[in-house]
Amino acid sequence: MKGLQMVDTKTQYQKIKKEVDEAVLGVLESSVFIGGKVLGDFVDNLAKYNGSKHVIPCANGTDALQIAMMALDLQPGDEVITPSFTYIATVEAAAVLRLKPVFVEVDKHTFCIDPAAIEKAITPKTKAIVPVHLYGQSADMETIMAIAARHHLYVIEDNAQAIGCDYTFSDGSVKKTGSIGHIGTTSFYPSKNLGAYGDGGAIFTDDETLAAKLKMIAHHGQSKRYYHDVVGCNSRLDAVQAAILDIKLKHLDGYIGARRKAADYYDTAFANHAKITTPYRAANNKHVFHQYTLILDGVDRDGLHSFLAENGVPSMIYYPVPCHKQKMFDAFGGSGYTLPLTDWLTERVISLPMHTEMEEEQQAFIAAKVLEFVNK
Repeated sequence: MKGLQMVDTKTQYQKIKKEVDEAVLGVLESSVFIGGKVLGDFVDNLAKYNGSKHVIPCANGTDALQIAMMALDLQPGDEVITPSFTYIATVEAAAVLRLKPVFVEVDKHTFCIDPAAIEKAITPKTKAIVPVHLYGQSADMETIMAIAARHHLYVIEDNAQAIGCDYTFSDGSVKKTGSIGHIGTTSFYPSKNLGAYGDGGAIFTDDETLAAKLKMIAHHGQSKRYYHDVVGCNSRLDAVQAAILDIKLKHLDGYIGARRKAADYYDTAFANHAKITTPYRAANNKHVFHQYTLILDGVDRDGLHSFLAENGVPSMIYYPVPCHKQKMFDAFGGSGYTLPLTDWLTERVISLPMHTEMEEEQQAFIAAKVLEFVNK
């Protein structure tokens, strides 16, 4: 059996090596490393795939979130509602702009922000909601957009883990996550479902005025070269990464299919086990399984994590410390929050290897080791 990895980017690359190598060589031969046709083609193809009118590429997913908040003219002290059960970047982007993160609970089944908790957290200072499509499943966007409309709030989707996820509205219409809110953001970190061979990110919007401002902010606040209208930053996706991503974008739906097949295997292996809850799959959105995350009950989660490592099985805990308990948010009142469900999840979740190159033999071994520990 081939060695186990959380994410097997090497084998994935070997399968598309010829395409990728030719694309990268083309960039090197052109010597157009910033901007240019290759970047433009990727941006156009990504916009078409995601169903968004405008795509603004940038250096990483954290920059994408920060630039989005800057473009909405959010001011220090403005409140941004966000889950605490997320990667730190979601909240860090707000904090660096001196906005106030307001942490709320997530849904126990989807791991995504709870709309009822959003409604309760709104104050006169609230300006935006940042739903996170965690682990590859969409938040309840129809309800969230309705709340935002009632209270005149912006919605910034953190779609770093769910690119390609289809969300179905009650009227039957379907949109990709990242194209539903006022602004969507994503990351192209190598382990993502659409991963670069380095850092990268993108911002999505259908609003032409917002798109112009987002692009301006990402390029030193320039309206045209050497004319700087607003305070911006320097956040670019280079042409080499764009060439790689454009190749991988063509394979993205196939990659998602492979992840779903792997998830199906795990689901069957752990079905109806009293101590294991497999990932929930909401009827109105198609999980893309960036992670395959179990909830354990009556099991020593950290003990399992160690046992798996001792047996050559990687696993990860996303996330062991929720944002509101991180020291960096003490100044924003993080320690004053009581979020029992978030705390409960952080003590019980564990993610198993999940990627496009999973083999049944590998999954059988992983599942057997999980069950060996849980059943002892």
